[in-house]
Amino acid sequence: MELLNWDASELSEALAARKISAVELMQATLARIEAVNGRVNAVVSLRDSDALLAEAEAADAAPRKGWLHGIPMAIKDLADAEGLPTSQGSPLFGAAPATRDHPAVARLRAAGAIVIGKTNTPEFGLGSHTFNPVHGATCNPYDLGRSAGGSSGGAAAALAARMVAVADGSDMMGSLRNPAGWNNVYGMRPSWGTVPSGNEGDLFLHQLSTLGPMARSPRDLAALLDVMTGYDPREPLTRATPDATPLIDAALAPQRIGWLSDWGGAFPCAPGIIDHSEAALKRLAHLGHAVTPLAAPFDAEAMWESWITLRSFAVAASLGAIYDDPARREGLKPAAQWEVARGQGFSASDIQRASSIRSDWFRAADALFEDVDVLVLPSAQVWPFAVEQVHPTEIDGQPLDTYHRWMQVVVPASLIGLPVVNIPAGFDARGLPLGLQLIGRRGRDARLLQLAQGWHEATGYPQAQPPRL
Repeated sequence: MELLNWDASELSEALAARKISAVELMQATLARIEAVNGRVNAVVSLRDSDALLAEAEAADAAPRKGWLHGIPMAIKDLADAEGLPTSQGSPLFGAAPATRDHPAVARLRAAGAIVIGKTNTPEFGLGSHTFNPVHGATCNPYDLGRSAGGSSGGAAAALAARMVAVADGSDMMGSLRNPAGWNNVYGMRPSWGTVPSGNEGDLFLHQLSTLGPMARSPRDLAALLDVMTGYDPREPLTRATPDATPLIDAALAPQRIGWLSDWGGAFPCAPGIIDHSEAALKRLAHLGHAVTPLAAPFDAEAMWESWITLRSFAVAASLGAIYDDPARREGLKPAAQWEVARGQGFSASDIQRASSIRSDWFRAADALFEDVDVLVLPSAQVWPFAVEQVHPTEIDGQPLDTYHRWMQVVVPASLIGLPVVNIPAGFDARGLPLGLQLIGRRGRDARLLQLAQGWHEATGYPQAQPPRL
């Protein structure tokens, strides 16, 4: 078990120096999954242990491919990994194995990762609570009766429970941030366009979702980001980016941090969320950074209407063919049917209006970054809720009008493709974790990671307070 508490970068160094073997690491990983996954349900479609041990033995005998050489990884069950099924949490897909890797998965394998299985996700990744009719619900390792968040809930729970040391994920509406916050780990939504999306479907219109890394330290986030990111000539909106890893320990000047709290009351928050967030901000200030409360910089309802229009438009593009087939439509959960129906009902002027609002917010945010370096918001508006609950319907007595309004706090960054790092921000009296979103200017991913690394060195929450399983 001690081996599994190490960060991925520590494992990589030990493997390179032959202080440990890939076989030892794989044996420990499989034993841990056997011991705790039955209660957490984070890893799904686990490969045969003999095959995995043989692959680890081959890794020990082979030249190192990259920093992930010999390190077990489980891929989020929205991305293809050759030889494994991609259920997307839906019974509409069979158990046939994928015949190729998603480009990001191919990059992970090329860096030496051993793919052991998949991590659980909500159906089609919709909703920040990981449950589906194929694999069931993922439980929070800090309280098995509560949600692990989503849609990268399986990845975050597997990290927290020490079943993997590093994980991939994806983020449209907080899917790398909400589960990271609820599982006391780090999750990063990179600047939009830095990680290739997969070369499928429309390549221009739907700029909302991105892949990204999860880890128990910002150093590992940076190293995994460097593997996943980079220009892909098959995708017109990707771009080359400098490596973040060499910069992670570079001196960082005191940052001007703007605290957006509950966006002037527009984002209802459960009791304790704001107080605990502000306590974490005081600690950031003690590290030498200047924290300033900010008034709401943009109309929250206009931003929300822009978001749910463009989101439904994107979901309709990806799931419309299933929805249009009467024999398959009922296989979609109600939230998915609602999204597609909305998305198919918009006019061209509706989409243009939503995009114009998005453009206005981008300009306003760009002006805001002239006065601050980093914006901060909570990673979620509620604490982890009961795992049996589909989604919150109210917050502190205020009714919610959609299945995802409780995650409105992630929209400001998602709508305009800004980089965000979730940092663990402590626990409430019940031992439930929460997180903070550190939001940067587009392209300032490395600076956010530097700030997060300084926080990590001062707090070490994932290492200091692991779950007790």
